[in-house]
Amino acid sequence: MTDQPEKELKRTLRQQLKQIIAPEAKRLHLALIFAVLGALLFIGQSWLLAQLFVGLLNNSQPSTALTAAFGTPYAIALVLCFILRPLAQYTRERLSQTASLNARKSLRKRLLGTLASLGPERQTLGADGALSTQLLEQVDALDGYISRYYVQLYLVLITPLLISIAAFYYSPLAAILMLMTAPLVPIFMILVGGAASRSSQQQMAAMSQLSSRFLDWVRGMPTLQHLQATAQAQDDVDRSASQYRDSTMKVLRLAFLSGAVLELFSSLAIALVALYLGLGLLGVLPWAKGVIPVPYAGALFILLLAPEFYAPLRQLGSDYHAKAEAEGAIEELLPLLEQHTWQHPGQQALQLSAAPALTFSNLSITAHNKRLRLPSIDLQVAAAERIGLHGESGSGKSSLLLALLGFLPYSGRIAVNQHSLLDVLRSDWHRQLGYLAQQPHFKRGSLADNLRLADPAASEQQMLAVLADVDLLTLVEKLPQGLNTALGERGLGLSGGQLSRLAIAQLLLRDAHIWLLDEPTAHLDPETSATIHALLEKLSVGKTLILVSHQWQGLQWLDRHLDLQALHTPQEQS
Repeated sequence: MTDQPEKELKRTLRQQLKQIIAPEAKRLHLALIFAVLGALLFIGQSWLLAQLFVGLLNNSQPSTALTAAFGTPYAIALVLCFILRPLAQYTRERLSQTASLNARKSLRKRLLGTLASLGPERQTLGADGALSTQLLEQVDALDGYISRYYVQLYLVLITPLLISIAAFYYSPLAAILMLMTAPLVPIFMILVGGAASRSSQQQMAAMSQLSSRFLDWVRGMPTLQHLQATAQAQDDVDRSASQYRDSTMKVLRLAFLSGAVLELFSSLAIALVALYLGLGLLGVLPWAKGVIPVPYAGALFILLLAPEFYAPLRQLGSDYHAKAEAEGAIEELLPLLEQHTWQHPGQQALQLSAAPALTFSNLSITAHNKRLRLPSIDLQVAAAERIGLHGESGSGKSSLLLALLGFLPYSGRIAVNQHSLLDVLRSDWHRQLGYLAQQPHFKRGSLADNLRLADPAASEQQMLAVLADVDLLTLVEKLPQGLNTALGERGLGLSGGQLSRLAIAQLLLRDAHIWLLDEPTAHLDPETSATIHALLEKLSVGKTLILVSHQWQGLQWLDRHLDLQALHTPQEQS
């Protein structure tokens, strides 16, 4: 019973990898064809070399030995093998690398699309640092699997089979020896590969944790410096880095161990074949004394082939760690890959000349796991009315905003001036919205760059005007670079209250008719919260505004205050 979830997980990981590779399957199959062509050229090259050395041994005239031993057609064929085989290998590698690059680009685009479709809901998948690691490091961890392991998995069967057929012509027993010793390599590879896969998954988890911790500490550095707590942050980063180092070294130990053992087994197998052929040439085999079962040309041909017979097996053993790494990366990406994204179906254009009325009729929201996120409610919001929705955590306040933003499916009806929201083009709808989250999002760049996130075409005069409205103009004018003053990650360089003012300036610059505010002062101290509330009271006049919050204090200026739980029907409350 305990193995069943692990088996299901392995099956899911394989299906995800197969789905990622599927668009590049033709290119990878073409790479396999070139790899097989390289193997055939090696067989021909080995045969030609064997004939050359036999001819040299049989000819006693040094001056004419090469010409007598090797005719012009054979020489041309040998030269062609030396030229074409590296070309085939190069083409195979280029095709595989291109397939890997395209597959990873496509996957990264798909994941970015998923995050974009989730909107603010993406926060449920983890911190921004962890998500960034998944999109960068863990997607790139698939490279070895796609560019090497996928083709090698087929080549490990085809190449030994072709070589054993060629060897069988001269010595059935040598071919059988090679086929009998070949399974030793993949058996040990599987035994070690399981441990390597688990270690690789632990390493991926440690890397994601380290990235998330480090980004959180960097973002909070001003606060840490103010509280004189940078030493604690450094100790925490050191511990996380040590855990990541230990997991990495564990993976490397397994990789070196398996590589050494695989080389040992393949060397012993080659030595066994060489011993049989050597004793046969001496005529001292116990079951065939005085008899040479394999002539010199055949023995040399088989000996030249033997290393190449085991080479794909050794390479697969090495590439198996790429498979383990890819599975570990996919497991970390699984919540994002399996995330159910909902596409807003609306196609009708929408233009609003004034603040609209909003109607919520029998609105309910259910998560994909069947958990009820928002029980059925009915609510009327008049045009330019400003209401506050309050309730405990989990009552559905943020879910209501996400549905209104067009990022969540819902049952019932949301109407904008009697037009169903599901019929409206989401891009048009978003142009009418101003959304302010608990933590306003700012990028690394100048003040102007961040203001233009709301309106890319905004002029300097427009930006200065909205900064004056939020009482930031005096501060900006005192800065040496003014609007070109650079901000760090998440607005590093401004205080929490100043960032809230900047976020409100973005709302004003957007000139939206509807404002959706998700606890905009939850992270601020009471004095700053009161200042921001007063600013919102003044600037939101004429807007249809929905503000969700845990508390009522400081929001007396709103037209109505509603307890979201009180809007639920009695059956649903019970």
